[in-house]
Amino acid sequence: MTTVPISNIRNFAIVAHIDHGKSTLADRLIQMTGGLTDREMAGKEQVLDSMDIERERGITIKAQTVRLNYRAKDGKDYIFNLMDTPGHVDFAYEVSRSLAACEGSLLVVDASQGVEAQTLANVYQALDNNHEIVPVLNKVDLPAAEPEKIRQQIEDVIGIDASDAVMISAKTGLGVPDVLEAIVTRLPPPKGDRDATLKALLVDSWYDVYLGVVVLIRVVDGTMKKGSRIRMMGTNAAYDVERVGYFTPKMEQVDELGPGEIGFITAAIKEVADTRVGDTITDDRKPVTEMLPGFKPAIPVVFCGLFPVDANDFETLRAAMGKLRLNDASFSYEMETSAALGFGFRCGFLGLLHLEIIQERLSREFDLNLIATAPSVIYKMHLTDGQEIEIHNPVDMPDVVKIADIEEPWIEATILTPDEYLGSVLKLCQDRRGAQKELTYVGSRAMVKYDLPLNEVVFDFYDRLKSVSKGYASFDYHLTDYKVADLVKMQILVNNEPVDALSMLVHRTRAEGRGRAMVEKMKELIPPHMFQIPIQAAIGGKVIARETVRALRKDVTAKCYGGDITRKRKLLEKQKEGKKKMRQFGKVDIPQEAFIAALKVDS
Repeated sequence: MTTVPISNIRNFAIVAHIDHGKSTLADRLIQMTGGLTDREMAGKEQVLDSMDIERERGITIKAQTVRLNYRAKDGKDYIFNLMDTPGHVDFAYEVSRSLAACEGSLLVVDASQGVEAQTLANVYQALDNNHEIVPVLNKVDLPAAEPEKIRQQIEDVIGIDASDAVMISAKTGLGVPDVLEAIVTRLPPPKGDRDATLKALLVDSWYDVYLGVVVLIRVVDGTMKKGSRIRMMGTNAAYDVERVGYFTPKMEQVDELGPGEIGFITAAIKEVADTRVGDTITDDRKPVTEMLPGFKPAIPVVFCGLFPVDANDFETLRAAMGKLRLNDASFSYEMETSAALGFGFRCGFLGLLHLEIIQERLSREFDLNLIATAPSVIYKMHLTDGQEIEIHNPVDMPDVVKIADIEEPWIEATILTPDEYLGSVLKLCQDRRGAQKELTYVGSRAMVKYDLPLNEVVFDFYDRLKSVSKGYASFDYHLTDYKVADLVKMQILVNNEPVDALSMLVHRTRAEGRGRAMVEKMKELIPPHMFQIPIQAAIGGKVIARETVRALRKDVTAKCYGGDITRKRKLLEKQKEGKKKMRQFGKVDIPQEAFIAALKVDS
């Protein structure tokens, strides 16, 4: 293959809200530039979404890249490197690294739905990376499409000129050739010095059974050659490059990648954890002095315990976690035991979607039946002896006497909702201890910014938001800081025994309501035993809510007919004594369903 001059390379990402047609547009671009033949595309939508989960949910989880060759109207040959990025807030850091590898973005907006919360979040990230942005209005062939109105909306909300937005329908292919020309004429080429020392950005990495870890890179300066020795500056590890190449979506090997090019390398790396997204790769013999800006390790935000329903599956779960960890460095886990649920793992995730995806992959790819405990976040505790500790499992909380204060993480949430649901959305945020920051209007839709405590959001905020807005509200957030809060540890006691899987940290004002809901739910779920079972919610030694599961009773007086009342009373007293004794020594069996349902309790 002849090397194309750097001025004929275009690196671009497609940014959009979920379901606005990002992956479908990518399919059309691949098809029209001949990346894959029609036969290879046949019967397969979203070529770049390789996981089953990605295809079913219609979301992109891993950033993908593809190199396309395009002959423009001016007769020159161009190379396009297309990045298909995840649109979801949990993967915001991966998105920012993918965007750092490009010079421009196609902003895809659904012409019938308009600008959504994640459209905004992703566009602002692209603008932070100094991207040139080409607005693309998709789905213009739909009867509900209002391209003129949406154009105006893009200008009002995002503040970029949309007068020459490209009108397309990615599904039918209408207008897609105009997108290809716009990429050539409106996006800038990359900059880079071929003769300088090697400097490359690590965009992403994943595990391949045959090749080990495959690393996706963007060469900034210098050349990445096969057989050279490279160093990762973040982990300070050195490797020999075995393969260099790019995706067309198929893997194609080449001898070297020059500045401005995006491709992959393999170098006998064993674990994805050794290749950190955002790291700088340089030549081992003469390394560069400065790393590329913006590198930060992935930090888990949400934690929850995962336990196998069948205790015999524990080893399978351990192996499955190890395999997922190979492919996802942002997922962390450690072993834990629980009196109620047996052996399991405490896992850390980037957010709720990440948690859901890992859970689904465990059950689907490894055929595991799991119980997840209530998700919690990282709390910072300042102890009276001056120490500061981080806690993400309520069970590990030190004695109340030793704690000076507790800080919890807060987020800034942006919610876009149609006007008629605004009241319910505001009430929901208010109920979750939120503080309103601003409220603006975007056409007929309201955009609200709220400060919210993260632990109120991880519980079931997203589901509630979708139900109060009939699915129309869109939601995006980022962590802001930690604030001191009046938090207490609430325990659920069944027959005076604490059930550790159900203990949680809650705000004092919300404790009673949450506790009451919990015990009422448990009362329905625990089957009656031969003795009475008290179910209590307690903070320290103080019980804040109680329900009682009635005992099953045998009619011991059935054989008495007629005669004196004292005979009956004697039998009843004897039964009462027996029940008292049973209650002292009896063990309550809590069925697994009860845990699953109680953890889903809705406030």
